[in-house]
Amino acid sequence: MNEEVKRNYLEINSLADLKEGKKPSGNYNLNLNDPINFQLNKFFYKSIGKKHKWVDRLMWSEEKWISYVSSKDVRTYIFKNKDNLVGFFELIFHQENNETEIAYFGILEEYQNKKLGSFLLSEAIKKSFVNNSKRVWVHTCSLDHKNALNNYLSRGMKVFKSEILKI
Repeated sequence: MNEEVKRNYLEINSLADLKEGKKPSGNYNLNLNDPINFQLNKFFYKSIGKKHKWVDRLMWSEEKWISYVSSKDVRTYIFKNKDNLVGFFELIFHQENNETEIAYFGILEEYQNKKLGSFLLSEAIKKSFVNNSKRVWVHTCSLDHKNALNNYLSRGMKVFKSEILKI
């Protein structure tokens, strides 16, 4: 296959720059995945990623999943409506640079296009600044949800690098 994919790297350097999305009405909650359950990370990665060609982790062993989610620098937050899974995000704290990466972020298909992404991204950014990070960054590409880039920009993030990949 020889498909062109545009990847954008975005950042936000201060919590003051965040333009928060509206909290959804209803019984939504967001919690740290504690105790750690790698199966939830794996479930979201596969379920959300299948439409967006997330493939890097498909071959990971259970041991690799457990090692990853058990890292002191990785935090996973699970978004639910009552007891139903809605979405998630993974944060990686890069202590050497005093910054946080939103490594994975997504909402299950049945909950998409309900304005939940703006709230969930706002929460991801807020949680990223808890450790006094000087910057929060993420990358997205043209394979991601059609509203992904606009959501990042609408929350106050700015593109700092773009590239074209051939896959």
